Amino acid sequence: MIKTLNLYVRFLFIYIHNYVYIYSKGNIGKTIFGRPCLILFSTGAKTGKERKNVLAYLRENDSFCIVGSNGGREKNPGWYHNLKKNPDCEFQIGRKKYLSKAIQIHDDEYIEWWKKMDHMNDGGYTSYQKRTERKIPLILLNIT
Repeated sequence: MIKTLNLYVRFLFIYIHNYVYIYSKGNIGKTIFGRPCLILFSTGAKTGKERKNVLAYLRENDSFCIVGSNGGREKNPGWYHNLKKNPDCEFQIGRKKYLSKAIQIHDDEYIEWWKKMDHMNDGGYTSYQKRTERKIPLILLNIT
């Protein structure tokens, strides 16, 4: 019972964090649980409408890695499909916005980034991978 309650409280906190980060226009919420967060602006694959998602990231030079874990669910997150169809996107960290192109990474580069991202998330992504049969995608947002 307590474990379930903790999960709900954590989910509620993340939901509120994401809302505050987006609607404060990046003024509040650059990190969550000690992890850096960005706001991804993508174009809906089906609707063509702007979509906003708050995601943890890891930066190396002008590349920002994000993970399509979707909490270990069987389907990739909606933003992943948006970026596959429309890879030109924008993201924001704090109040600073960047234009970028999203690229899915594979093979050796995937292994390297996976280790870094999973370490940053205290093994959480490995835990998510065990819940699903799909290979969790890694996306690099490269500043254009």
